[in-house]
Amino acid sequence: MCENRQKPIGVDHTSGFYGIDHYGFPRAGADDPLDPEGYYPPYFRSEHFQKYGYHVEELRGGFYWVTSAGYDAAFVVTEEGVVAIDAPPTLGENMLAAIEDVTDKPVTHVIYSHWHADHIGAASVFGPGVEIVAHRLTRDLLERFPDPKRPLPTTVFDDELVLDVGGVTLELSYKGENHCPGNIFIYAPRQKVLTAVDILSPGSVTFMHCDASQNISGWYEAHAQILAYDFDFFVGGHHMHYGTYEQVETCVEYFADVLEGATEAVERFSRSDALVDIVSDTGWNRMFVGTENWINSMANHTTRHVLEKRTSDGRLWWERLAGATTQTKYHAYTVLESIRLERPRPDYRLRGENPPVFLT
Repeated sequence: MCENRQKPIGVDHTSGFYGIDHYGFPRAGADDPLDPEGYYPPYFRSEHFQKYGYHVEELRGGFYWVTSAGYDAAFVVTEEGVVAIDAPPTLGENMLAAIEDVTDKPVTHVIYSHWHADHIGAASVFGPGVEIVAHRLTRDLLERFPDPKRPLPTTVFDDELVLDVGGVTLELSYKGENHCPGNIFIYAPRQKVLTAVDILSPGSVTFMHCDASQNISGWYEAHAQILAYDFDFFVGGHHMHYGTYEQVETCVEYFADVLEGATEAVERFSRSDALVDIVSDTGWNRMFVGTENWINSMANHTTRHVLEKRTSDGRLWWERLAGATTQTKYHAYTVLESIRLERPRPDYRLRGENPPVFLT
């Protein structure tokens, strides 16, 4: 009998978690600290939110933020009607309820931040006849992958579009692929509100793998692009809060530390000699096990760098941003792979026997 056969997989059916032995993810929670004090705002435990599942709040000058405490959207009340920004399924018809809470004017325009269903998968609630504005790539993707709940945009643009509706101006900009192709910036200059979805999440780190973003170099570039705007309020599309400029700066600082740690990890563990040592340690007949150890070494090095580093105000990241202890390892993996795949290599293998060390 082969001694190297796969181990039997034991299953854990405890309430609320499905676990498997050996190969799956362990259950999280028991050893992690509580989220930072003040992360959960008063609305979260309010009777209205607990009963109806949404919260709406005016930021300034008729610009409203709507949240399900996980997904965010927005709308602007104008003299002619309402301009909605996104329609997450977790809000769904609560987008209409939130609008009806503050005005009886109809929705005349809908802006798609990008094409992903988790942010616009309930856009059909606005009915036919609304003008839907998006980047041209968003329309292209929705034509390729049609969804009746995400109606096709009726107005598209390539680089910049100024939308004037009923005395309200919204500046729409596309600065290149970041989270995904066609993801745009939506700026209300009079209200000083910036909407940029799936880039940063005020009060917390982003969801796993930098919010499942597709172009991490472009995603990092978007951090600086966001900070170049003059805004007082930031709508990021996720979690518990809209943000202030200072809160966005905190998120940018966190991801700068992730990049710093990941760069160090790649330089240490992705050297050709280090890779050979790690892979050979498990045996040349277990290449994938060795490869996992190689990648995990870099991710763990990055995670430790981030979570043990004293930040600019002297605290640790888990004391400043919710989710740091659970999400950093996923960010670490994504960013280190971005370094390996997207950024310039300092060298490459030279021909001949026993070549100089190079980064793999």
